[in-house]
Amino acid sequence: MGVTRSLLLAASQSAWLRARATRYRFVRRSVNRFMPGETLKDALGAAAALLEKNIGAVLTQLGENIKQASEAAGVAAHYFEVLDAIHQRNLRAEVSVKLTQLGLDLSPDVCLEHVKGIVSRERKQATVWIDMESSSYVDATLEIYRRALAAFPNTGVCLQAYLFRTKNDLQNLLPLKPSIRLVKGAYAEPPNVAFPKKRDVDESYFALARELLRARKTGQCARVAFATHDARLIGRICEFAAREGFSEREIEVQMLYGIQRAEQDRLAREGHPMNVLISYGDYWYPWFVRRLAERPANVWFMVRNLFAR
Repeated sequence: MGVTRSLLLAASQSAWLRARATRYRFVRRSVNRFMPGETLKDALGAAAALLEKNIGAVLTQLGENIKQASEAAGVAAHYFEVLDAIHQRNLRAEVSVKLTQLGLDLSPDVCLEHVKGIVSRERKQATVWIDMESSSYVDATLEIYRRALAAFPNTGVCLQAYLFRTKNDLQNLLPLKPSIRLVKGAYAEPPNVAFPKKRDVDESYFALARELLRARKTGQCARVAFATHDARLIGRICEFAAREGFSEREIEVQMLYGIQRAEQDRLAREGHPMNVLISYGDYWYPWFVRRLAERPANVWFMVRNLFAR
């Protein structure tokens, strides 16, 4: 399983494979399980359908590591359009942005201005989430997050449980009263940076979850979202939360579109704030392969599509 994951993560970074894989119909059929389509219209339609089941949405346009300042400005303008559409349709939806898609590689200051521009368009009661990318971007991402949070308290950031450093990063953020989305992590990282074994990542996630809930209880954390498809881990977190006096409506869970749909429905029915990350856009190859790496059993789903008519 570990070898399969490593191979998939390596494949996600291959431009050669991206150019070829996107041509095949069976690959595109497999991608459709994880995203409703490539356009904003597709994403908004999916968000509206989820709302009928009392499930919220987080929209993100796929893309990373842009090369031109004009591209970054275009991405920011696109998110203005997304937020306007969400507000006009009165959807229970937020947005999540990647900093390398907003020009982080070109200029951190310009990237920050794009982030501030996006958050300024959002309602104060909603959160604009900043994604965390590979470990080489953690310091720069957290610096921009701190600066954005100082101006806009409704800014949130993603932390990755598989990184050794995350425990210290969380402690350093808590004095700022952050909003945190906790994930396991989906990038290829060396063993001196991240836990290589799933059981160690799971234990790190659970330890961080306990810290986040304690911080939420004392008012040190504005919002906490547990982003995982691991039903067993969610159960452990909910059991701990109940012992700490939390109700179901105080334990937010986030999952990806198309994964663990029955579990999403169950959590929403039980009263948990349930939000689904809806990705869209044509730059889906690296994102899709990282999703396969998170659960290599999904590879068989893609293989079945190879033989589907």
